[in-house]
Amino acid sequence: SAVEIAADVSDPAAARAMMETLRARWGGLDFLVNNAAILRDRTIAKMSLEEWNSVIGVNLSGVFHCCKFGLEILREGGAIVSLGSIAALQGFYGQANYAAAKAGVQAMMRVLSRECARRRIRVNAIAPGVIETAMAAAIPEAVRAEMLKGVPLGRFGDPSEIADVALFLCSPLASYVTGQTIEVNGGWRG
Repeated sequence: SAVEIAADVSDPAAARAMMETLRARWGGLDFLVNNAAILRDRTIAKMSLEEWNSVIGVNLSGVFHCCKFGLEILREGGAIVSLGSIAALQGFYGQANYAAAKAGVQAMMRVLSRECARRRIRVNAIAPGVIETAMAAAIPEAVRAEMLKGVPLGRFGDPSEIADVALFLCSPLASYVTGQTIEVNGGWRG
């Protein structure tokens, strides 16, 4: 079964406490899916250090904290899936902090896949395109229309489509998939 626990993953103590709660409830984890993310879009010239640090803190350090403490309770043969982003590959205007964090997540998963292989723990990332979430709803309509022109399937993704890929990566169907970033973006190439 799955459970959602609210925690400030940028805080190592909160991430550790979350994992301890999971250990107490189930004795350990079979899968870990890292999906916390925030945006603080600005050009580099206008971006404050707080905006930079908050995005890196949640989107990159938060994944590190959850993986570090999650590995203590993750069972052999399990899986870790972390959400990267098409932004790590495309370099969207005003998203240096977000793109850097998501590129870091994708690189971290490649490294972690090697570190976890002897425990038969598979580690992968998903790089979604624009997905119809509250975060995407904040994109101005004119920008959305322009972005949509680059999506061959002619629509943005649904959150369930990302969940399905995460489910696949955690399942035995992906038993030989590790260290990969799976792009789920309707064919978008910017």
